[in-house]
Amino acid sequence: MIRVTRGVTTAVALLALTAASPWPASAQPSPASPRAGSPESRSGDLTLPEGWQVTGDGAGRQLVWTSPERVPAGDARIEFHAGERLLGRPLPRPDGRSFALPLGGLRLEESMELRVTAGGRRLDAAGRAGAARERPPVPAAVPEAPLPANPVDPGAPGRYRTVSGEYALRSVRLPGLPQPVEMRATVVGPAGAPGRRPVALFLHGRHDTCYTPGTEDVRITWPCPAGTRPIPSEQGYLRAQRLLASQGYVTVSIAANGVNGQDGNLEDAGAQARSSLVRLHLARWADWSAHPASAPAAVRRTAPADLSRVLLVGHSRGGEGVNRAALDSLNPPPAAQDGYRGPVRWKIRGNVLIGPTVFGQNPAPDVPSTTILPGCDGDVSDLQGQIYVDGTRGVSRGTALHSAAYVVGANHNFFNSEWTPGQAKAPAIDDFSSDDGTDPVCSPGTATRLTATQQQAVGATYVAASARLFVGGDDAVRPLLDGTGRRAPSAGPARVLTHAVGAHRTPAFLPGPSVTVTGGGRLCAQIDPDAARACLSPEEGWSPHFAFWETSPEPGRDAVAMKWTGRGGPVAVRPARPVSLAGAGSLALRVIVPPNSSGTELDVAVTDASGRRAHLGRARVDGLPGSPRTTAYWSRELRVPLAAAVRAGLDLKRIGTLELTPRGGVGRAWLMDAWGWRPGTPAAAPAPLARVDIGRLTVAEGDSGVRTYRVPVTVSGRGSGQVRLFVPVPGTDGVTSRTVTVRPGRHDIDVPVEVRGNTRYGYDVTHDAFVKAVRGTVVGSHRGGVTARNDDAMPTVRLTPVADDVAEGSALVWRVTLSAPADAEISGGIRLEAVTDGPELSTTDVDRAWLEAQFGEVTEPGRPLSATLEGGTNLWFSVPAGRTTTEVTVPTARDGLAEPTELLRGSSYTYDGSWEPVPGPEVTGRVRDAS
Repeated sequence: MIRVTRGVTTAVALLALTAASPWPASAQPSPASPRAGSPESRSGDLTLPEGWQVTGDGAGRQLVWTSPERVPAGDARIEFHAGERLLGRPLPRPDGRSFALPLGGLRLEESMELRVTAGGRRLDAAGRAGAARERPPVPAAVPEAPLPANPVDPGAPGRYRTVSGEYALRSVRLPGLPQPVEMRATVVGPAGAPGRRPVALFLHGRHDTCYTPGTEDVRITWPCPAGTRPIPSEQGYLRAQRLLASQGYVTVSIAANGVNGQDGNLEDAGAQARSSLVRLHLARWADWSAHPASAPAAVRRTAPADLSRVLLVGHSRGGEGVNRAALDSLNPPPAAQDGYRGPVRWKIRGNVLIGPTVFGQNPAPDVPSTTILPGCDGDVSDLQGQIYVDGTRGVSRGTALHSAAYVVGANHNFFNSEWTPGQAKAPAIDDFSSDDGTDPVCSPGTATRLTATQQQAVGATYVAASARLFVGGDDAVRPLLDGTGRRAPSAGPARVLTHAVGAHRTPAFLPGPSVTVTGGGRLCAQIDPDAARACLSPEEGWSPHFAFWETSPEPGRDAVAMKWTGRGGPVAVRPARPVSLAGAGSLALRVIVPPNSSGTELDVAVTDASGRRAHLGRARVDGLPGSPRTTAYWSRELRVPLAAAVRAGLDLKRIGTLELTPRGGVGRAWLMDAWGWRPGTPAAAPAPLARVDIGRLTVAEGDSGVRTYRVPVTVSGRGSGQVRLFVPVPGTDGVTSRTVTVRPGRHDIDVPVEVRGNTRYGYDVTHDAFVKAVRGTVVGSHRGGVTARNDDAMPTVRLTPVADDVAEGSALVWRVTLSAPADAEISGGIRLEAVTDGPELSTTDVDRAWLEAQFGEVTEPGRPLSATLEGGTNLWFSVPAGRTTTEVTVPTARDGLAEPTELLRGSSYTYDGSWEPVPGPEVTGRVRDAS
C-alpha cells in the first residue's frame, strides 16, 4: 500500500517521455523490472505491491508495472492510480508487459493502494483477483420481450452490384510523429449507380500494427520490422462496406497503423493525427472528383463520389479521430498542430462511433452522431463514448441528433473482422475476459453474448441506419436510433437499446447547480470521490454517463439520485426558471435503474408556474443485463404524452416542476435529464462557435531568477462562448475550476506560470491546464501547459565501504555519496553477482526480517544471496532530495556454526536522464565466522 504525494508540480498530470524509446528492443524484462509473480518489491524503505517497481534516478526515475503476460494493444489508455487519484498515463516497454511512468516530483509513501487500469478495468494482480468481489452480486437478468420491428430495415441489401479494390499513395508526415504514416485504403462501391454517390469513410482503432505470419507474434510499432507484415485492420469492415455499397454509397476504409504505432507519447493519444489523416484522404477524393483520370484504378472502378454527402465511421480511437475530423472540418485547428492545411471541400453529414474513446470529452455538437456502446466491451470498458451524447447538451443549438445504441452482448473487437479470431489474418483475441470463471452476461455461449457474425451484422445495420438518416434524410429509420424502441430485423437476435438528445427535443429538466431537488431524491455529482455527493460509487457499479475525465471532483456534471423503500414519496425537480414544453407531444426522460432490475415504475407529473398540476402517466423501466464486470448503469428513454397537461389547462410555456413518484418496493433510480419531444429530424445547421485549443510550452528553468510564462491558448472560430477551465494547484492535489467567456483573437484564458531558476539537478516541472466546452464553444486540444526542463547535470555518485569486512552478527555497510545535493531523489542499486572464488553469503546468513523486508517471503532456505530472486537480486539505495549521503546495509546473522569466511560481490549502478544505465564501482564484502 503506497501513498503518492507530489512535491513540486501538478496533480493528475499527463506525463510523457521523449519520442525515442529508451528501452532495448527485447522481449525480456530489464534487470530492474520485478519478476512476474513476485509478491512484492522494495523501493528504498517502501514495500510495493506485486508487479510494481521504482527504477532509475533523478529525471529518469520511473514507476514501473509489469504484467505476468503481454497486455494486448488496445484503444483504452493504460493509467496508474493511487486510490482514486490519477497519477498519469505510462508508456509501454517493447516487451508488451511493462509500463513506465516518469515520477517527476511524485513521492511514494506507505498507505495508499496503487492500481493500474485501462478503460476503467483493473489490470494489476490485486485488481484481477478482486474484480468479482469489488461489487455486490447482482440478480439474474429477466429477459425482456423483443422490441417491435421497424417498418424500414436499413440492414437489407440494396440493388447495386458492388466492386472493390485498394489504393496506396505516398506516405505523409504528421505533426508529432517521427515516422511517415501510410496512405492506404480499401474501397468498396456500387457499379452502375447513377450520378454522384454519397461517401462513407471508415477509420479503425488502435490495435497491434505488425505480425509475423505463421506465428503468434504481434507487436505495436511503426514501421513494421523486417520479417513482419502490417495487420490489415482497414479490411475489417468489409461487411458494412458491402452493405452500404449495395445501397449506393462509395465506401473507403483507411489504414492508420502509422498513427497507432506512434501515438503512445502524444498528449491527445493521436486524435489530431487521426483527424489529419482522415482529411488528407478526403482531400485526395476531392481532387479525384475534380480530375477523375488522376484517380487510382480502385476509385475509377466505382461510381463518382459526392463529397457534399459524407458519413464518417470510426471504431475505438478511430471514433475519436473521426469526431475530431468532423470538428476540424467545421472549425479549423491551429495550423501548427494540423497535418492538413488545405481547403475543406467536403461536408460531414454524420458520424458513427463504435466503442469509441473520448479522452478529451470534446464532441462535435453540430454533427449528428450514433455512438455504439458494446455491453461486453473488454477494451474501452467504461463505455466513455456515452459522452458523445451527454457532452453535447447545451453546447450549441441542439438540433443535431446524438444517439447512443447499447448493444447487449457485444465485445469491442468483433466489429472488426481483422480483430476477430477465425476471421483475421493475424492473431486475434476476444477482448472480453472474465479471468476467474464464466460471466453470466458476456462469456461466449451465454444467452446474451453475441457471436462474431451476429455482432458484425449489428454493426453493419446500425451504420446503414445512420447513413440513411444523417446522409439520406430518411426519417423512417429514426425510431431505430432515437429511443423510440424499435428493432431492425437484419440485426438478428441482438438486443439494441437506444436513447438520444437533440433533434426535435427542447431542454426542460437538466440537473445542475441551479436545479432544486426535494422529496426522496438529491442532486448528485457524476464525478466526485465523496460518496455522500457521488451519484454512484465504484463499489456499486459503473455507468457510461459517469465516465472519468481529468479530475475528480468535476463540476458541471450532475444527475438526480432517487432511492426508496415501499411506496416512495414524490421527488420534485425544479429549475431556477420555468421551462417551455410548448409544441412537444411528449416528455422524454432518460432514467437509469440498476442492472437486472425489472418493473420499476414511476408516476410522472408536471406543475406549471401557476400551480396547476397534471399527472402525465406511469412509466415502467427495466435494467440492462449486467454483471460485476460490465458497465450497465445506463439510462433508458421513457416517454409520457403531454395530453393530460393540455386537458388540465396547464401553461406549457411555463412548467415549473417535474415530479417522479416511485410505485412500491425497494429501489433506486437516477434521472439524467428530461426533454420536450416530438417526432422528426430537423436539419442540423452548424452554429457559429468559438474554438479553444490549449498548447504546451517547454522552457529551460535557467540558473537563477524567476520568469513568468503563460500557458499557450488559441481561440479561433466565430462568436463568443464559455468553457470551464481547470488548473491544478502547484504543490497540492487540488484543482481549481472556473467558467471563462472566450472570444476569437482575445486572451480571455490567462494561466501564468512562474519558473524558478537554479543550479541544482532536479525534476522537470510540469504545470497543466485543461478545458471543457460549456456553451457556444468547441474544444480541440483540451489540455496543455508549461513544462520547465531541468538543465543541470546530475551529481556524480561515489560508493565507499564503511564496514566491508565484518564478523557474523555485524552489518556490511557501504556509503553512497553525491558530489552535490540535488532537488530530486537520486536512486540506484547494487546488483548482486554470483561468487566464484569462495563460499557466497546465503539467505540463511542474513537477518531474516531484513531479508523479507527487502525481497518478500523467501521460500527456499539456503540459497546464495545473489539468487534470491529469479532474474537478478538488487540492493536498492536512494539519496533524498537535498541530502548528499545514504547507506546500503546488509545485516548478517550469527548462527553459531563453524564455517569459512563467506563473500558478497556486486556491481553498483545509477541511471542518467536518458534512462541509460551508468555503471559504478564493484563492491565486495567479507563475513568472518564469529565462533
